[in-house]
Formats: sequence, C-alpha cells, structure tokens
Amino acid sequence: MTVLLIILAIAVLIGVWALITYNGLVRQKNIVAEAWSGIDAQLKRRSDLIPNLVETVKGYATHERTTLDELTRLRTTGHTQADAAARAQTEQAMSAAIGRLMAVAEAYPDLKASANFQQLQQDLSEIEDQIQLARRYYNGAVRNFNVTIEQIPSNFIASAGGFKPATFFELENTADRAVPKVSFG
Repeated sequence: MTVLLIILAIAVLIGVWALITYNGLVRQKNIVAEAWSGIDAQLKRRSDLIPNLVETVKGYATHERTTLDELTRLRTTGHTQADAAARAQTEQAMSAAIGRLMAVAEAYPDLKASANFQQLQQDLSEIEDQIQLARRYYNGAVRNFNVTIEQIPSNFIASAGGFKPATFFELENTADRAVPKVSFG
C-alpha cells in the first residue's frame, strides 16, 4: 500500500511538472509572438514614412529614379513576408536603400535644408532606434524560448507538444557587422 502511494505521488509530481513546463513553453511562445508584433509595428511605421520621404526627394532628385523605385518595391515586398528570416533580409535591403537615398540627399543642398526633409530624417532616425530595440527584445525572447525547448528535461515536453525553435531576426550581410572606418580630414 505504501509503495502504491509513493508511485502515485511520483506520478502526480511528474504530471504537475509536465503541466507547469508545458504552460511555461506556451507563455514563452506567446512572448516571442508578441515581440515579433513589436518589430512588425515599428517596421510598419518606417514603411508608412517611406512614401513621404520618397515624394520629398523626388521633387529634388528626379534622375535618382532607380533608388526611389527600389525603395518602393522593397516596402511592398516587406508587407507580404511573415517569415522572420525573409523579412529580416528585406528590411536589411530597405535600410541599405534608405542609406542610398540619404546619400542622394547630400548632393542636393536645397533638399538637405528643407524643413520637411529634416523632419522626415529625424522621424526615420527615431523609428530606426525603435526597430533596433524591438529586434533586441525579439531576439532575447527567441533565445529564452529556444533554450527552454532544447534543455533537458523540458525538451521532452517541447517535443511532445510540437514546439519548434523560433528564428532570430539577424543580419545576413556580414559587412553590416563590420566596424565603420572613421577618417578625419
């Protein structure tokens, strides 16, 4: 009788542990989804700002059509991607195109002096900062989730529950990780 009670107590403890572990995995999975939503919201803000930026630059730089068209195409592509890796790659290309657009603006002193362009530039800078914060939060949530589903013993519950590792939102281009060169003069 005592052995039966011990076995029953162990089974109950294992069941409670499995339930707590499963619920923890569900919570972490939802945190990852919420973090992705944060990135998506910031990318949407940036995407909404791009048409204003493009229109402002168009008035000054009509022959820079390639950069403007590419930025518009990337903006449209970014809206349709749900996969974090594909979206990261598109957003990286969009950041590069925005950088080229800002370089175009350097060639037009009237554009650089435009109050509208300066405000758009400031708004874009703020949004880029928010995107970086959202990416860090998302990647931290992904890290925590992936560690939990890979560690023993929670990996047994993760496997049985069908939990799969989440994808990090990271830079694909190794050149973007390089330290910029600064020269004076």
